[in-house]
Amino acid sequence: MSLPRTSADALAALLDPVLAIAVAAGDAIMEVYESDFAVSTKDDASPLTQADLRAHRTIIDGLTQLTPDIPCLSEEDADIGFEVRRNWTRYWLIDPLDGTKEFIKRNGDFTVNIALIDQHEAVLGVVHVPVTKTSYIAARGVGASVIRDGKKTAIHTRATPAKPMLVVTKSHRDAALDEFLAHAPEHEQLSRGSSLKFCMVAEGLADLYPRTGPTSEWDTAAAHCLAEVAGATVLRLPDWQPLRYNTKDSLLNPGFVVIGDPAYGWRERLKAG
Repeated sequence: MSLPRTSADALAALLDPVLAIAVAAGDAIMEVYESDFAVSTKDDASPLTQADLRAHRTIIDGLTQLTPDIPCLSEEDADIGFEVRRNWTRYWLIDPLDGTKEFIKRNGDFTVNIALIDQHEAVLGVVHVPVTKTSYIAARGVGASVIRDGKKTAIHTRATPAKPMLVVTKSHRDAALDEFLAHAPEHEQLSRGSSLKFCMVAEGLADLYPRTGPTSEWDTAAAHCLAEVAGATVLRLPDWQPLRYNTKDSLLNPGFVVIGDPAYGWRERLKAG
């Protein structure tokens, strides 16, 4: 028997305090960003900076105080076996600094991602962009918004135009993505780093985000919620089924697509190509 999901009222009450935690993490990141920081390498060869670690501590401390009964899974503390995680019905899924490669390049395309997972689905998401101080927030049954220059505006995906805009990864392009794009209808294309690609679809600035290379669950969850609440669908590849969380030992996602306008028929159009 399924357990009751977190109510829309409960999610709405969490949005502002979680946003405040994300903003505080972003401020900690910017202190490092504006300094002469060092870069180390993790066991998986991905880069690590003091900004990742400071943001991690800020978020874990904040969420532990806010919801002491809800466990946390962060990229910087991910050594929690599936034998433990499989018993979690709700948990926080966190990427303290999504886009460390972009952070190191100092191009601004990095984010703080905080999601609440409830029964394998992302039901609350906060994505904060430290350099621009822009924030995206969403919760199931509540809505999706962007906060820019202190103004909060509801956002929604758009109907696909005659020449769609595809947004793709900036630092992780591969042959599979090139093949996917070769079969897509005539389109425009741009590249962004981190979870900003989801945000562009959610805000109606792009129509499709295809991802063929590896990502981890913390990379996608917060912006996944944002995109779906704004009207998108997020489907794994190659079977075009919903992307879900905490269903297996590995924390790696399969390939996926973020579709802004589900009525456009991307799957059929790609096959026709």
